[in-house]
Amino acid sequence: MSKTIFLDRDDTIVPDRDHLDNVEGIELLEGAGEALRAMQELGFRLVLITNQSGIGRGYFPESMVHAQHERLEELLAEYGVAFDAIRFCPHTPTDGCECRKPMPGMLLDAGRELGSDFGRSWMIGNAESDVAAGRAAGCRTIRITEEVDIATAARIVAEHE
Repeated sequence: MSKTIFLDRDDTIVPDRDHLDNVEGIELLEGAGEALRAMQELGFRLVLITNQSGIGRGYFPESMVHAQHERLEELLAEYGVAFDAIRFCPHTPTDGCECRKPMPGMLLDAGRELGSDFGRSWMIGNAESDVAAGRAAGCRTIRITEEVDIATAARIVAEHE
């Protein structure tokens, strides 16, 4: 069983651009590349978990999210970082799906595929829905705030290893 870091995207790894409908807006938050590399070097698998309701709302097609994630992977490759899996929920908050955070569906799906040990894994994100999804999946959690950025989260993970 592998240990996994499940990561929210917007305001955790990249700035939140509120229903971003282009690739150009994908840029790393300060320290994100180094922090993800540090987690990967601790032996964690990295999984991106993101709600993308702009698809369900008709703001942009699913292909745009794929293109954004390709760009994100290009940026992270400069740090020697690669995601082991990427999951996104295209549904709106009123769709009642099992994948949209705070539901744990995306974590459970990716974790099962990767053989994740949820008790040794973490969910890191900026919203209460991220923390709730992580807890529901059985992970430890870290909430990104003004005081706790992704670099601080990486240090917390390292301290608990």
